[in-house]
Amino acid sequence: MYWKACNKVHTDGYIADIQRIPLGSPHFRRQVETFLAANGLRLEHVDDYFCAIRENGSIAAGAGLAGDLVKCVAVDSRERSQGLLAPLISHLVSVASGNGVTNLKVFTKPSNETIFQSLGFRVIARAPLAVLMENGRGLEDYSSYLRGLRHPGSAGVVVMNANPFTLGHRYLVEKALERVNHLFLIPVREDNYFPYKERLAMIRAGVASFGDRVTVADGSAYCISDATFPTYFLKELSDVSETQMRLDVNLFRSHIAPALGASTRFVGTEPSDPLTARYNEILQESMPGQVVEIPRLEGISASSVRRGLDGGRFLAASRLTPASTHPYLLASLAARALRLELDTPLKPGLVCPDSAGAHKDMDYSLMLKGIAAIRPFSPNMAMAGSPDELRLLGIDAEKAMLAATGGVNTHRGAIFALGLALAAAGSAMGRDLEVAEYERFVQSRIVELARAIIGNNLIDNNLRITLTPVRGAREMALGGYKELFEDWLPYYRAQGLQKTLLRIMSTLDDTCVIHRAGSERAKEVKDEAKRLLDGFSEEGLKEMKARHDAEGISPGGAADMLALTIFMDTLIN
Repeated sequence: MYWKACNKVHTDGYIADIQRIPLGSPHFRRQVETFLAANGLRLEHVDDYFCAIRENGSIAAGAGLAGDLVKCVAVDSRERSQGLLAPLISHLVSVASGNGVTNLKVFTKPSNETIFQSLGFRVIARAPLAVLMENGRGLEDYSSYLRGLRHPGSAGVVVMNANPFTLGHRYLVEKALERVNHLFLIPVREDNYFPYKERLAMIRAGVASFGDRVTVADGSAYCISDATFPTYFLKELSDVSETQMRLDVNLFRSHIAPALGASTRFVGTEPSDPLTARYNEILQESMPGQVVEIPRLEGISASSVRRGLDGGRFLAASRLTPASTHPYLLASLAARALRLELDTPLKPGLVCPDSAGAHKDMDYSLMLKGIAAIRPFSPNMAMAGSPDELRLLGIDAEKAMLAATGGVNTHRGAIFALGLALAAAGSAMGRDLEVAEYERFVQSRIVELARAIIGNNLIDNNLRITLTPVRGAREMALGGYKELFEDWLPYYRAQGLQKTLLRIMSTLDDTCVIHRAGSERAKEVKDEAKRLLDGFSEEGLKEMKARHDAEGISPGGAADMLALTIFMDTLIN
């Protein structure tokens, strides 16, 4: 048996096991999907799914847990008189409590309201086809927090995703402040393209100049969240999303706005997205005279910024955002560079999506953990005010990386190189520079930072650099990565990722290779890379990869420089 039996349900002479279903198994996943489809539901993401199983192995009832949310609750129509739902939900409450979750929410049909009330849940929002309920004080506590933010005079609210915060969001705030004395901004809580913490910081920095007329509140599960609006990010207009929109509006009208003492909800007009347009309509219907639509700035949208970042075009994306957002754009592009390097296939000795290369202590998933651990430090690196501040951020980023990877060094070199680049690019913020001037400024700033950190011995003992005749990646930093700007970057733009890695390998004195294989073999590796480039073939690359993987040769320095090259390309593209 692949699932774990939890306990038995005895009701009206009916016996069924409550079992945790392993959704990772295709067979059992299909069984759950079929059961839910027969009950008019589809399987959404859940951390765990539990079922009441008949003696013949079929599903009589099921419910899932996703964090603090009960989802995908269904009882077979033939068994709805057997009282299966109450013990099933009680079991989920117990499991959640064991996980430290004491405030559960459930989005369910009105017909299930009485059953959930008997289990300690209460209704916090209503719509014609559904209710949202919870069994703790979550909404009460959040409302109490909001009441503590109240200001005298007329007040309005903007709920914004700000993914990222753009000039359009700032314009919306400006126009709203023409109508009210005080404005509350509530960010969507979920992690999107930009994590919630970054979006919250962007909003606060972006409206700081308005002073105490604007308050940025913490987001919650009670404003356009996965609990109240789970299809918000799917952009699919349907009866389900209509119901969830009405639940969200009901929550705002009945709890959020009264807690803040706000009489007006401000929204931007939506000319293209039917889901958001319909949400605005429901707001107008539910709160007549209290909703103000402000025309959007032409040509400025968060989606346009994200498209620019996806295409590696920092300058284009930055023109649509205030300077306070730029460090977060840079952080996103640094993470993108690391992912593009990681996702490059057939890298000799290096971790790829389908190969651990020459490594026994790391793989693709561990490298992703390393990238994720570094990300929170990147915006602050772009805003670092001194070499010492940058040095301390680098140390903290390394500690976080090692904690996330179980002590495996996945990105120490990348933290140093990209940290210098982020800080240099951050120094250029607010300067009106042409592309060529921008490139020269960034390069010269890297030299200043590298010399300050290395020459003044500001670097931590674990990261101390010894100046040697070897032209390693860190020694190259002292020269402002001259080879990158003069050779690797134009080569990358003409030849792409795989060949650029080989180009770097043929140029760089890779201390990772020297450490693993010695100086003589490192020179041979450089020559091998050059010969392969002179007569490039995928078969030759495969042979080189197999050889390096087997010998334990991993050109980690070249990988760091490839990521840096990608990042630099985004800055001046």
